[in-house]
Amino acid sequence: KPFACDACDYKCGTRSDLRSHKVAHLSEKPHFTCDSCEYRTALQSDLKKHRRIHTGEKPYACDRCDYRSGRMGSLRDHIRTHTGEKPYACDRCNYKATQLRYLKEHSVKAHSSDSQSDNFSMDDVKNILY
Repeated sequence: KPFACDACDYKCGTRSDLRSHKVAHLSEKPHFTCDSCEYRTALQSDLKKHRRIHTGEKPYACDRCDYRSGRMGSLRDHIRTHTGEKPYACDRCNYKATQLRYLKEHSVKAHSSDSQSDNFSMDDVKNILY
């Protein structure tokens, strides 16, 4: 039998059967639950990051201004406002953005094949993108 589970001795003949079997192992993982809401995760480090939503802790600080964040990725995005780095480029025009979400918003608003694209509200854009 060519498909083997990496968590136990189970072997089977199809990838689909292996996927179905692996679902049983998910319930064996420890779960960490937030005391303030229904959030659950298998990783304690993810719970620690999540708790910052409730505590307001912002351990990541910009060394150029007073900006602080609870997420490293948000700090990285913020630092681009100082450096001018715009790593996300539109493949249809010369637009560049500091964050991927800004490029997606631009693409929907500027390059949508819908003739109504100029009339999109930001809520419309968010509904399309997220």
